[in-house]
Order: sequence, then structure tokens, then C-alpha cells
Amino acid sequence: MKSSLSIAVGLAVLLCGCSHAKKESVAVADVAPQYMMSAPAAPPQSSDSDDKEATADVIPGPRPYIESVVAPSRLLIYHADLRLKVASLPRASTRLDSLVHRNGGYLSAATEVRADGEWRQAMTIRVVPSRFEPLMAALGGLGTVEEKKLTTDDVTAQHADVAARLATKRAVEKRYIDLLARARKISEVLEVEGKIGEVREEIESTESRLKTLNDEVAYSTISLTCYQPLPHSVPEAPVVSFASRLVESFYTGWTLITSLLIGMVAIWPFLLLGGVGWWAVRRWRRSIAQA
Repeated sequence: MKSSLSIAVGLAVLLCGCSHAKKESVAVADVAPQYMMSAPAAPPQSSDSDDKEATADVIPGPRPYIESVVAPSRLLIYHADLRLKVASLPRASTRLDSLVHRNGGYLSAATEVRADGEWRQAMTIRVVPSRFEPLMAALGGLGTVEEKKLTTDDVTAQHADVAARLATKRAVEKRYIDLLARARKISEVLEVEGKIGEVREEIESTESRLKTLNDEVAYSTISLTCYQPLPHSVPEAPVVSFASRLVESFYTGWTLITSLLIGMVAIWPFLLLGGVGWWAVRRWRRSIAQA
């Protein structure tokens, strides 16, 4: 009896313990979601390299493109005039094409002429501002620099003014379009359409000016003139025979005689006055001698 009673007591204690443990686990499970919702997770610690990688993942695209999108503080237009004397123009032209393509530029215009003892090429080169100075230094190595002129124009204020006027004209156009939608009379429609046409012309002109400014800022201009001196050919003296020289002398003498005769005829008034004066002086002396 004692053994059976102890077994029964042990089973009862065991069942009570299991039920108590189950209640505790359920309580913990109920509290855990509330705790996780009320307490936010702490941000993970990261090193500088991790921060850079995270920034690179957030901002798409390569870094050079990101830097090019950011507007510069000043908008500058670079222009250069360069004149070079080269020993061989074809060889200089070949090297020039290589230098321009290597620096990311292009030729927008080119002319070639032989005149005034020169074989000359005039070219207009467009290149990005970051390669303007390196390309200028490379071009100076093609020959002897005889003339070099650099100019820089700050168009920041001009660009801002053109952009502001463009935004204003577009707003005016939008207001006219709204008025056109509310117009009821034909005269009102025609008047508003005329105003819209005028504003549209001004918008297109302003857009063209803004596009030109952007192009001049995005690509610098180099006006290059390369020339090669051409040798002057001296004609050989012709061989003159004795008969030719004799005929030429006779012709020269005849020309001299005719020139003298023509000169005497041309000064006949002076000859006449001189003869009259000589006769008058001679008669005056004769009258004095007789007296």
C-alpha cells in the first residue's frame, strides 16, 4: 500500500509540474511578440568601408556620372586661338587627329589652302573643359607656336537669366492655353491664339539660346591654324642670242628718238616763249647800241 501510494503522489506531482511549465511557455510566447513590437531593433554597427558600400548601393550609377550631373558653381566658356608652324603638314595632321580623339574631342570644321607661299590648314576643335589644357599642351608639341591666345567667359549670370526668362514665358504660354479653353467667342479665340503664337516664337528663341550656352559650356573651342612654308621657285634667266640683242638695241634707240620728238612737241609753248624772249632781248640790245 505504501509503495502504491508513493507512486500515485509522484505521478500527481509530475502532472502538476508539466502543466505549470506549459502555462509559463504560453505566457512567454504571448509576451514575446508585444516586446518585439514595442522595442525597436538597434541599428547594426558598421565600419567606414561598410558605409561606403551602402552609399554606393543606395545611389545608382558610376561616380563620374554623379559628379557630372551636379551643376558647377560657375559656368565658364573657354576659347583658344593657336597658330603653329610645322615642318610637314601631312604628318602634323595625322598626329593631330590622334591627339584630338585621345582627349575625347572632335573636329567641327576644317579648311585647307595653298596661298602666299604657305600650305595652310585651319581647324576648329571642340573638347570637354577637363581636357582643354592637356590638349593645348599636346598641340604645342606639333610645331613652333607663333601665336597663342586664351579667353574665358563667365556666363553664369547670363545662363540664369535666360533660364528664368524661359520659365516665365512657359508660364505665360500655359495661362494663354487656359484662357483659350475658356474662350467662347471666335474673336477671343483668334486673339488668344495669336498671343500663343508670339509666346511660342519667343520660347523657341530662348530655348535655342539656352541650348547654345549649354553646348559652349560643355565643349571648349580651339581655333587651330597649322601651316608649312612652301619653297619659292626662281625662274632661270633665258639665253638671249646676239641677233635678239641687236634687234632689241635698235628698238631701244628708235624708242628713245621718238620719245625725244614727242617731248619736244609736248613743250612747244615753252619753245615759242623762249624764241620770242630771245628776239626781244636781241632787239633791245641793238636799240641801245644805235643810241
